[in-house]
Amino acid sequence: MTDTLTPVEAAVAQASGGPKKLKRSIGVVGGTLLTLSCVTPASTLFVVVPDLFGSLGTATALTIAVGSLLCIAVAFCYSELGTLVPSAGGEYAMVSTLAGRLAGWLVFVLSLLVVMIVPPVIAMGTADYLAPLVHLDPSWTGASVMLLATLAGLLDLRANAWITGVFLVLEVIAAAVVAVLGFTHAERGAGSLVSMQMTGPDGAPDTVTALLVVSGLAIALFVTQGFSTAVYLSEELENPRRSVARTVLATLAISAVIILVPVAAITVGAPDLAALTGGDISTMVTAWSNSAVGTFVSLCVALAIINAGIVMVIQNSRVLFASARDKAWPAPVNSLFSRLGRFGSPWVSTLAVGVPGAALCFVNLDTLYGVTGVSVTGMYLLVAVAALLSRRGTHRHTPAWRMPLWPVAPLLLIVVLVYILIQQEPAYLLWTGGITAAATLYWALYLRPHPETRWLVSVPEE
Repeated sequence: MTDTLTPVEAAVAQASGGPKKLKRSIGVVGGTLLTLSCVTPASTLFVVVPDLFGSLGTATALTIAVGSLLCIAVAFCYSELGTLVPSAGGEYAMVSTLAGRLAGWLVFVLSLLVVMIVPPVIAMGTADYLAPLVHLDPSWTGASVMLLATLAGLLDLRANAWITGVFLVLEVIAAAVVAVLGFTHAERGAGSLVSMQMTGPDGAPDTVTALLVVSGLAIALFVTQGFSTAVYLSEELENPRRSVARTVLATLAISAVIILVPVAAITVGAPDLAALTGGDISTMVTAWSNSAVGTFVSLCVALAIINAGIVMVIQNSRVLFASARDKAWPAPVNSLFSRLGRFGSPWVSTLAVGVPGAALCFVNLDTLYGVTGVSVTGMYLLVAVAALLSRRGTHRHTPAWRMPLWPVAPLLLIVVLVYILIQQEPAYLLWTGGITAAATLYWALYLRPHPETRWLVSVPEE
């Protein structure tokens, strides 16, 4: 139990010869481009949001807005902890350092679930948006996108920042086109954004309850979740004590606008409630304009999804690299996952997250969504707990960006996240809980008995 509550004061210690370091090669602009691409606003808008329309109808924009407000408190926690503990390990390095090794291990498992599941979830949407040109199987197309993203992830990070920056411009244009078309073809007023209606199973209008909105918040948190990528990139950002916070907060603000404005436009511009609940955004865009515009938007979204895959593979490989450097696995596995290629990228870790991601494209999509929502909520909960402990002991005097409204912000966040968590589907709670229980057993039998040689969370010096 003391492993859970005792901070890892040795976390900043260098191992013999020092831990392997990633190369600092990007500034705030490059980091923001990469992080925004991981949020992938357009692909989120076109792949994830349609499912929210199906379950929340006109309450979708309101739910995403509430989720974005909650994410401000989450972003405060990430900004403070990410500058206090700048490590490619992201959440697990922060939580291990502040809340103990077991807590850090559990948040690592949850983050690994998220980073392994989210890319294939997004990638499987590619086929829908290539449909104007060619009809493809969603699973096979998603798997191909994941493999393409894996190859791109092997390149130098600076090169990927430029690649993803170009794709990001295209997806922002697509989101802007949808917003303009939706607002210029408005069928209902702004009051519809809080009208809480959807089409029921019988085709008649039905009321969206507050409980449904709360349940939907787990996916709403997932909608802008990618802003945490700035923390994973903290070892490769120049001047991380300043750049991490700026990148996290700027990314959340920009992504919330890029997603919320088109969602509001779709809500007021949908021909009727049934079309809105159906969530077929491509069909609505074509109806508002013509087939050429619809094809252009669809292709932009397909590129956005590929863009998201590239950035997510980059992020995920850094998590696995850091876990190997921190000796989370048997020695041969640690040696493989911590290897750096000629471009400075952890190439074995990149393959290890990209190839299984391709395989996950053949898993039921609803299950992937549900497990991701629970995992993101649980991960944010543990980060908020760590934020409560960020100003005790030696950490009180460590140079870092400090959040406003501490400790009120993390305390309120903890209460809200616990409530959201208990409102999720039991099946998804059981799936996530079972994986977490297995990880706890691995901790108890392998990591905890070897505190001097296993799970040595390190924070490389700047």
